[in-house]
Amino acid sequence: EAEAVEWHRKAAEQGDAGGQYVLGAMLEHGRGVDVNEAEAVEWFRKAAEQGDAGCQYNLGERLEHGRGVDKNEAEAVEWYRKAAEQNHAASQARLGEMLKNGRGVDKNEAEAVEWFRKAAEQNHAGGQYNLGVALFYGRGVDANEAEAVEWHRKAAEQGDAGGQYVLGAMLEHGRGVDVNEAEAVEWFRKAAEQGDAGCQYNLGERLEHGRGVDKNEAEAVEWYRKAAEQNHAASQARLGEMLKNGRGVDKNEAEAVE
Repeated sequence: EAEAVEWHRKAAEQGDAGGQYVLGAMLEHGRGVDVNEAEAVEWFRKAAEQGDAGCQYNLGERLEHGRGVDKNEAEAVEWYRKAAEQNHAASQARLGEMLKNGRGVDKNEAEAVEWFRKAAEQNHAGGQYNLGVALFYGRGVDANEAEAVEWHRKAAEQGDAGGQYVLGAMLEHGRGVDVNEAEAVEWFRKAAEQGDAGCQYNLGERLEHGRGVDKNEAEAVEWYRKAAEQNHAASQARLGEMLKNGRGVDKNEAEAVE
């Protein structure tokens, strides 16, 4: 990796955008060289100025979060837009987020939806999730719960925990789709296994009461505990109840009080 850095630096210094991108990435992650986020940003900027969409995205992300450079959300939006206009899906999704929340740019939910849709149509999970949310609530677009389900399903199938959570909730409550508690539990489980505290709680609740799945208080306690350890208040309360009453776990009133 150290020799690779040398050669990428030589290419970068000759203005090669690919070399500038890779050198920036190696500096950022300390691959073959000491970590240097500020220098990484310099190389990303050089490649971005040559029109490299990936580096325009990387530069935007670092400006948005102030990594290796002073935070500047307005400039981040400019770079996201340049990359988005080159059909860079991740930039389209980020630009949508910035427009949706009015960060670095005037809030514009209708334009945000346009960019979310472009990213979603390129199979970007974040774009699919955000488009689904917009369609569900009618933010920047006419509400359409059935279409919202379609996009959340696409995101969920790519492993997006947010999409899995919302799809589970829509299946559970019959929003835009027929009620299917068993399938809802499957999606809550997938998100719970990724560490999503809300879904760990939802899964625990369904296991506790046998909704959409066989009742299993011991497993419910396991999921409540996982979420409780992430400081999820409702899970802490349910875990306390289970410990107090010895349901699915040995009775332990002292731990329940904690």
